[in-house]
Amino acid sequence: MSIFILIGILIVSLIIVIKAADIFVDNLVEVGALLGISQIILGVTAAAIGTSLPEFGSAVIASLSGSVDIGVGTVIGSNIWNIAGILGISAIVAGVIKSDVKGINRDGAITLATAVILIFFMFLGDIGKIAAIVMIAVYVIYLRTLIKAQKEEAKSDKKEVEEKFGLKEDIGEKSGSKLKSIRPKNIIGILIGFAGLVVGCRLLVYSGVGIGEIYNIPEIIMGLFVLAIGTSIPELVVTLSSAMKGLHDLSIGTVLGSNTFNILIGIGVPALILNVPVDPISLYFDAPVMIFVTVLVLLLIKKDMKLTRLNGLILLATYIAYAAIRLFVLG
Repeated sequence: MSIFILIGILIVSLIIVIKAADIFVDNLVEVGALLGISQIILGVTAAAIGTSLPEFGSAVIASLSGSVDIGVGTVIGSNIWNIAGILGISAIVAGVIKSDVKGINRDGAITLATAVILIFFMFLGDIGKIAAIVMIAVYVIYLRTLIKAQKEEAKSDKKEVEEKFGLKEDIGEKSGSKLKSIRPKNIIGILIGFAGLVVGCRLLVYSGVGIGEIYNIPEIIMGLFVLAIGTSIPELVVTLSSAMKGLHDLSIGTVLGSNTFNILIGIGVPALILNVPVDPISLYFDAPVMIFVTVLVLLLIKKDMKLTRLNGLILLATYIAYAAIRLFVLG
C-alpha cells in the first residue's frame, strides 16, 4: 500500500511542479518582454532559470534532507536529458531549430565551461564551500555579461531606428514606461509559482527517496533518471513549444541557460549548505557523458547553425545508449 501512496505523491508533486513552473515562467517571460529583453537572453535567463527551478529546488531540498546523491544525480541527469533528450525530441518534431551565431558562441561556450568546472571539482573530491563560491561567482559574472550584451543590443536597436526613421528616443524613458506597465498579477504569479515549486519539490524528493528505499534503487539512479526527467518537463514544454512556434533562439537558449544554471546554482547553492559527495561512477561516466553531449550538440549546430531532424535523431539515440549502459551495464 505504501508504494502506491508514494507513487501517487510522486505524480501529484510532478503536476504541482510543472504547473508552478508554468505559472512562474509565463509571468517572468511577460515581465521580461515588457522590459524589452531580447529572445536569446530571455531564453538563457528568465525561461532557463524558471524551468530549472524544479531541479534546483530538488537539489536544495535533497541536501537539506540529507539525500545529497539524489540532488546531484538530478542535476547531472537533467543536463544530459536536456541536451540529448529535449533538444533531440524538439528537433525531430519541429524539423529544424535554427541558431544565432553570437548567442551560440557565448551561451554554448559557458554551458561547456560550467560542465568542465564541475568535473574539475569532482576530481578534487567532495564539492565543498570553495567550489560553491567559485560556481556562484561564475554565474554572477555570466549574468553581468548578459546584462551588458542586452544594453549593447538596445543601443544598437535604437541607433538602427534613428538611422532608418530619423527618430530620437531616450532608452531610459522607454524602459521606464515599460516598467510602469508591469501588472501586479505578474508579480503575484511569480510568487505563487515559486511557492508551488518549493512545496512540489519537497514532495518530489520525499516520494523519490521512499520509492528508492522500497526497491533498493540507489539515490543517484533515482536522481539521474526518474527525478531528472520528471523535473525537466518544464524545459521540454518550453523548448518544444518555442521550436514549434519558430522561436528558435528561445528554444536553444532555454536548454543552454538551464544547464548552466543547474550546475552553477543547482550544485553551487547546496554545496554551500554541506559538502556534496562525489559518486565514482558519476565522476568517470555521467559527468563525461554530460560534457560529450554538450560538445556534440554544439558541433551539430555549428555545422549549419541549426539542428535538423537527423541531428535530433542522433541526440536522442545518444541518450538512449547512455541510459541503457548506465542502467543495465553499470547499474
